[in-house]
Amino acid sequence: MNKFGLFCGALLLSGASTVFGQGAKNIVINEVLTNNTASILDEFGEREAWIELENTSFTTYNIRGMYLTTDRSVLDQQMSVPDRIKRMSVIPSGDARTSLGGRQHIVFFAGSNPARGKLHLSLKVPMSEPVWIALYNGNAVELIDSVTVPALAADQSFARQGKKWAVKSAQNVTPGTENFIKTDETKDAKLKREDPHGFGITLLAMGIVFTCLAVLFLFFTLFGMLMRHMETAKKVANAQPIKPITKTVEKTAETVHKTGVILQEGLKTKGIDKEVYMAVIGMALKQYEDDVHDVESGVITIKQKSSSPWNDEFHQMTQFHV
Repeated sequence: MNKFGLFCGALLLSGASTVFGQGAKNIVINEVLTNNTASILDEFGEREAWIELENTSFTTYNIRGMYLTTDRSVLDQQMSVPDRIKRMSVIPSGDARTSLGGRQHIVFFAGSNPARGKLHLSLKVPMSEPVWIALYNGNAVELIDSVTVPALAADQSFARQGKKWAVKSAQNVTPGTENFIKTDETKDAKLKREDPHGFGITLLAMGIVFTCLAVLFLFFTLFGMLMRHMETAKKVANAQPIKPITKTVEKTAETVHKTGVILQEGLKTKGIDKEVYMAVIGMALKQYEDDVHDVESGVITIKQKSSSPWNDEFHQMTQFHV
């Protein structure tokens, strides 16, 4: 069991290292300016040589812990890692700008004092001489990208254009942005330049199509569930009508009918007091609402346990006794 766990852990670590390695390979050296007399200023108002890195992918990758160097001796495969690190400048952590989003750029000042900020490196860059610049992964062994910059005049830069490099005049230097921007460039030309193989537009189109299909699937699934519940509710309503409401309506109609019959018979009597009938009907309705009366077809019964004013009414109605 322990061996199996170790094997799974090794697979996970190797997979993670592969993913990180692939992400690091998307970071490239994009533009270099070695003799800065009129280009960008740092936070302290000084002009220094600078190196621009670019994330060529469409995903975010944090470049902290990677190394930049101008010392060719690190190409020696027999050199130990500690000796390599001594000849390199590490990209420090602790700055949100080192987390490069897709197609984003970052500029590091070379030949500077790292105490000035996270983007200042002690990397030695000669001004008017050719210089080799390399980008290494965080293990200080894996070479990610490198370029040999020719001797440049003041404020000229050496910039990547696809797989080729070219010298840019001072007026066309673009630190922190894409290289070789043209104001008259059409959208189609820009898209072709940024995505020459069409992978980006293909992924975008497929994403839109699958998103629309997912939304339609969700809509019709919910709509179908709603229609099924409505159909079930209709079947239940038809099979089992609401009995309490039906019974109440029937009882109300029966009471109204009985009341009408009693009133008609009372009007035909000779001088009988109609208030008696009214009291009887009112008492019957009250008992019906309280659900305490006895149900008999066409007969209202009043029971007395002791003498009450009803006895007087009974004597007044003796003329109806046979």
